[in-house]
Amino acid sequence: MTSGLIPGEQPPDPRPAGGLPHQRHEPAGHGAVPVENRSRSSVITARAAASFEPVGRSVASARSFVRDTLQGWGFADIIDDAVVLTSELVTNAVVHAGTWADLLCLRCDEGVRIEVTDRYPEREVPLQGPASGMGSPDREGGRGLQLCAALAGRWGVEYTSAHKTVWFQLDVPDRPVGARSAGPALPSELLPIADARVRVAVVQIDRIGAISSWNEDAEELFGYTADQVTGKPLTDLAAWPHTPGTGTGIAEALQLSRWEGSYGIRDTGGRVVPVYASHLRVRDTDGDPSTVCLLVRDHERAVLQTPLRGLSADSAGSSESQSTDPFEVFIGSPAPDDLDGLLQRTVERARDMLDGDSAFLLLATDDETELEVRASTGLPSARQRFARVPVEAGSGRYGSARMPAVHDDLSSLPGAVPLLNGTGMRSVVTVPLKVEGRLTGSLGVAAEGAGRYSNEEALRLQFAADRIALAVESARLGELERLRRGSLSFLVEASDLLAGTLDRDQTLALMAQMTVPTLATWCAVYTIADQASEPYLSYVLHEDEELIDGIKSLLSKIPPPDPVPAPGARVWSAPGEVAHRAALRSSMRSLGLSSGTSSQVASGIGPTLTTASAVGGETVVLPLVARNRVIGMLTLGKPTDEHFRQEILELAEDLSRRAALALDNARLYSERTAISQSLQRSLLPPELPVIDGVEVEVIYRAAGEGNEVGGDFYDLFPISDGAYGFAIGDVCGTGPNAAAVTGLARHALRLLAREGLSGPAVLERLNSAILDEGARSRFLTLLYGELRPREDGSADLKVVCAGHPLPLRLRQDGTVEPAADPQPLLGVLEDLELYEQTVTLDPGDVLLCVTDGVTERREGPRMLGDDGLADVLTTCTGLTAGAVAARIMRAVERFASDAPSDDMAILAMRVPELHQE
Repeated sequence: MTSGLIPGEQPPDPRPAGGLPHQRHEPAGHGAVPVENRSRSSVITARAAASFEPVGRSVASARSFVRDTLQGWGFADIIDDAVVLTSELVTNAVVHAGTWADLLCLRCDEGVRIEVTDRYPEREVPLQGPASGMGSPDREGGRGLQLCAALAGRWGVEYTSAHKTVWFQLDVPDRPVGARSAGPALPSELLPIADARVRVAVVQIDRIGAISSWNEDAEELFGYTADQVTGKPLTDLAAWPHTPGTGTGIAEALQLSRWEGSYGIRDTGGRVVPVYASHLRVRDTDGDPSTVCLLVRDHERAVLQTPLRGLSADSAGSSESQSTDPFEVFIGSPAPDDLDGLLQRTVERARDMLDGDSAFLLLATDDETELEVRASTGLPSARQRFARVPVEAGSGRYGSARMPAVHDDLSSLPGAVPLLNGTGMRSVVTVPLKVEGRLTGSLGVAAEGAGRYSNEEALRLQFAADRIALAVESARLGELERLRRGSLSFLVEASDLLAGTLDRDQTLALMAQMTVPTLATWCAVYTIADQASEPYLSYVLHEDEELIDGIKSLLSKIPPPDPVPAPGARVWSAPGEVAHRAALRSSMRSLGLSSGTSSQVASGIGPTLTTASAVGGETVVLPLVARNRVIGMLTLGKPTDEHFRQEILELAEDLSRRAALALDNARLYSERTAISQSLQRSLLPPELPVIDGVEVEVIYRAAGEGNEVGGDFYDLFPISDGAYGFAIGDVCGTGPNAAAVTGLARHALRLLAREGLSGPAVLERLNSAILDEGARSRFLTLLYGELRPREDGSADLKVVCAGHPLPLRLRQDGTVEPAADPQPLLGVLEDLELYEQTVTLDPGDVLLCVTDGVTERREGPRMLGDDGLADVLTTCTGLTAGAVAARIMRAVERFASDAPSDDMAILAMRVPELHQE
């Protein structure tokens, strides 16, 4: 892939570097008409270009390129749509059209335009409309254009004689810039409470997200000096409550012109300090952008919080008129797509309106059987975000969240409001949020005193809830749509990554890395070898690498979850219970209790308090089911008191199905590879025997990735009375079918030779055995001989060359000559008349035997050939057998740059020179 990023004004030359087709012509001769003509008047402020070769991995590279480009431009709102569309269009180019894909991203005043160009204009894109089949998502082609039509503001198709371009434009949502508002004058008792000394941390973040300025109040609030944090990314300190696929992350927030909201900052002690922040994007005189962040303690947010819009001029001067329509200020305050901000402000206003100590808001899941905690204030359960409770709950005056309810004293009705268990709240009023008669959520306000609320407060809260219900539901649906688009992009990339490897360990690592931290804080993968085996802890990952060993130690002391094949996530309470006991033991030790007492509480399990906190939240288990068998479990966890949201669990379930199949494929591949290698090794001869008076060296190379044995083979074995048999052969073809004939030939040669048969008799019987194989028989060229060393230092050979490349004899004077005559190959004729020839190797002589993979080595029209082999052999005078074989193989490899396409075998035998005493 080649790419270039060129920010700046509208370029003088509209054609980008690298040959990207920026100039366009009207379509002609292809029948495709753009949906909308390209706008020529937009001012281009930045561009990014890249080219991708026609291979499958280019699709993932293109997605990453678009994501990084738009992230750098600060357009996080449209990244998911752009990635999905780019993935489809680049796939069409590099996979279906089989050409290079040129990708161009343009930032202009109207939004972002992305062009994908391939070099196969003859392959037309389907037209829009019923006749083209674009209405069917199941058809093989045209789905990329369907997505363009569904997601893009504008799109089109353009042709030239050499290129075809599909483009789409995404509009960037408007963001409020420089908004101002004012609140009414209020009596002193209605003013928000703040500490006597309000500290406002002023932190400046440079263009790459690093801290460049840190004032004294920031040092007082968080404990770090300016020298300790300057130059570090703010993300190292920020505890961002970000759900993947929705809302805004810290990096995006720092790129916005203005942002306001809550998050946390980790202090020097590791504690998270809740803060309320106001971000303003500025630039210095040199034009370099930076972000100024004002931070206060979260309970002092009134110092920075922008007053909410919606107050009329009449209400601005009267607190009485303000209470008449208490929830008018809820609607329109946060950005339309900022559901978290809307919910948080809702609970704060509800608490203030009823003078409560806490408030909470729950949203219904899609099936409306459960409610999820989405926002709260004044409760320790703020950490229990996304905890779920059933809609039909409690035994109080109203047992359903579908009806308003007032509880005077929760101590007499334990469990009536599960969210408030153990919080100290005694009285509570809850009302439903409904849209068109459908339950969408529940809003509640609670107080520490009993009997604080009556039906009058319930009516006021219900009136306010009715005002906010539609805005909440609209924002929730928008968030859900963004989450689904993000999920689609996430699953596309996950599938590509999992499909890219067949290694079991790498698959396990990818599973964990895709879930942490995107879906969970930590994860563990259990695998099951077979149905009779227990689950085994195979991989553990935490977003903080220092906690991995502790979590692994803790989980190793807990019985693994049961391998239940039922789909969906189920809660696994064991890690949380162990974490709770560990926290209790730590507390007892800090109080000075005996170690014996604490060990009884801990039941012998002792993870550190940090580890216990890391796994103390909700833990869920998803089965890994492949081919109707549970092959493992994917365990996802959250820190103390945190819960998963339902949409994340559904995304994790989709991922687990893909991961299970990838893991099972890796297992099958490993097993079959092991079997294949074992069978192939059985076809190779054992270690070569040591022959007194003769040096022997063999080099063997099988063609094809993962093959150890092919159609070429060799053997050297003792016969009797100091005689040795040797053979080198070539079965027609390569791969497993040829290897089967290889095994037959090698084992038959040994059996027949040890029966005392002559060389011709051995080959004639082998020929009959090959023909008996019928349709599975293969042609076979074979050089077979018997070697017998003599006392005078020479060696006698009897050889039969049945259709094989002739053996070459190298004499001490450097001459090279064939050592046998050619005879018919095996596996063709039933009646063969073969004869053997006798050769004597004098001291210093070399006999070289090769297969045709050596002599037929090609580079374009050139071939090494018999003459080329003989020329190389003439340079081997005086070399040992090992050196001769190595020089021949080196010459073959250097003859051509491509990988060998045929099997190769080299057998070199040399009689050493006699040494004078």
